[in-house]
Amino acid sequence: MRILLIEDHPPLAEAVGDALHRAGFAVDHAASADTAREMARAASYALMILDLGLPDADGLTLLPVLRAGGRVPVIVLTARDRLSDRLAGLDGGADDYVVKPVEMPELVARCRAVLRRPGDRSPSLLSLGPLELDTATRSASVQGRPLRLGRREVTVLEHLMRAAGRVAPRRALEDAVYGFDEEVGPNAIEASVSRLRRALDAAGCPTPIVTVRGLGWMLPRGEDP
Repeated sequence: MRILLIEDHPPLAEAVGDALHRAGFAVDHAASADTAREMARAASYALMILDLGLPDADGLTLLPVLRAGGRVPVIVLTARDRLSDRLAGLDGGADDYVVKPVEMPELVARCRAVLRRPGDRSPSLLSLGPLELDTATRSASVQGRPLRLGRREVTVLEHLMRAAGRVAPRRALEDAVYGFDEEVGPNAIEASVSRLRRALDAAGCPTPIVTVRGLGWMLPRGEDP
């Protein structure tokens, strides 16, 4: 899953980004309201984390803009701790309101909690035959046996499982796996798919990753030939 972090304090942005990366998320960072608007138009995000004290705008004015065209959950992360501020944030549309400073494990847990809420259209537990993936804990298994996968391979697996029976285009996988500031080599996504394929084969998974030449990859459904 891909998260947009809107935070103008570099050390905090780095700490939050590192924590989210370790938890298995792809993270894009915007240090201003203008940059956040551009990035929200250019990519699809599962979640946004929004600082209110941005250099070029009050973060609350961004909420309706960031959600234009879809219901993207937003967690406010701010130093404003008055009750009136918290009420303004929640009444303004935020799904959660977190006051700085915050411990990184708690922030990651809050992200997972927001993504698990019933309003989220994407289930957190995916299954395809004996293959299962818990997107909240980023853990996968085949017939109950855990799979050891890297962050990028888990993200590829999630995307393929959500699109089971349909082709997942290369560009869609790259967008899901890599942030804007990550360098992506010409064969980077192929390498991630290859590592995932080897892990599934080693675990005896009967569902193959099918390469659709020129388009992308897919995991067939059980009834697919």
